[in-house]
This record gives sequence, structure tokens and C-alpha cells, in this order.
Amino acid sequence: MIQLGNESLDRAAEAISRGGIIAFRTDTLYGLGANPFNREAVRRIKQLKGREENKPILIVISDYDQLYRFIDDVSPAFELLAKHFWPGALTLIGRACASIPEEITAGTKSVGVRLPDDDRVRAIVRSCGGALTATSANPSDAAPAGSAREVHEYFDDAIDLIIDDGEVESELPSTVVDVSGPEPGLIREGVIAWAKLQDEFRRFIATDSSPLGG
Repeated sequence: MIQLGNESLDRAAEAISRGGIIAFRTDTLYGLGANPFNREAVRRIKQLKGREENKPILIVISDYDQLYRFIDDVSPAFELLAKHFWPGALTLIGRACASIPEEITAGTKSVGVRLPDDDRVRAIVRSCGGALTATSANPSDAAPAGSAREVHEYFDDAIDLIIDDGEVESELPSTVVDVSGPEPGLIREGVIAWAKLQDEFRRFIATDSSPLGG
């Protein structure tokens, strides 16, 4: 394990470029990071977690423009919620670009993306090419890791690099919302309350003179 600093950014970038896996604190929980386009690295993450093949893996990005590497058509609902809640603990699901590996989409033809509200997290992601997987750093049958120590207890030396950036500030994961269609649909409620997201969406509908998606 290493403390977060310039050295860790360089080592993270090197590990990812070699097809490795890192563990890092996201804006919510500790996550397992790999190059989303490296099929072997993503398969390795699933093996480490004991994750079912039919479960997709979410992506964190360093900057908004990285979104277009993953989402084929940003819906008005996606754009609305991203505008109001990004950067933030909100994972938005949209239609995946054809280049996204099936190991990420799990056959759903969609992908979940988040822009974290944490400069340190975005710096790690940026150093690794602008996007990383960020599935929680724990076996599928265990509680999410809240510290680098817990990640090490789960995986020992099976991960190429564990970046110690202290304990997480929340025990909740990101909220996940499907915005691939005209209206948002809740997949998982986390840090951001679903009611708050619904209120923002309704407020837009009430004040916008054109129909959403028009």
C-alpha cells in the first residue's frame, strides 16, 4: 500500500498501462480500478470479486468530456441530471458505445458512468487515462471496503496497487439511475436521495417549454 501523492499517481498510471488492477478511494467507497477497455483486466476484477457475469461494471471519469467515450447518445434526462448533480455521487446509465467491451456492459448494451466530486479521485483517474472501472473493492458476498487496510485484508497481494487515501466518509454507495430513456428510473438509492432527483426532474418538466427529449 502507498499513500496518495505524486508517486502514487505515477505508479497507478504504470499499473493500469500494464493491464493491472488498482484499489483506490472513490468519492464514496473504495473501488477496484482497471482500464475499462482492457477485457482481461476487467475479467480479472470479476474473478477477484466472484462477481456474476450478468452484472455490469460502472465507470468513473476524470472530466465531463470523457463521457462521450462511453455513452453513444446522451439523452436529455441524462444531460439534465448530470448538469445538476455532477460532479457527485450519482452514477448515470446510458446506451453504451459499440466499442465498450461486453465485460463492462454484461450484455445490457448500456453502461453506468460517474464524475466523482473529489479532486483527488479525479486526479487518479486522469493519470490513468481519464476513465477507470470503480466497482466496490470487496468480494461479492462481503461488505464494501471503507479503507485501504480492509481492501488488503480482502485481496492481499492479488491487486497490483492499493492507494491508501484514508477512510471513506460515507458508508453508502453512489445512487444509480437509468437515464437511457426519456424518464429516469432508479436502480439503486445511495448517497443522493431518489426523491431529490425526482424533484429536480419534475421541476425541469414544469418550467421547460419544450417536452423533454424534443
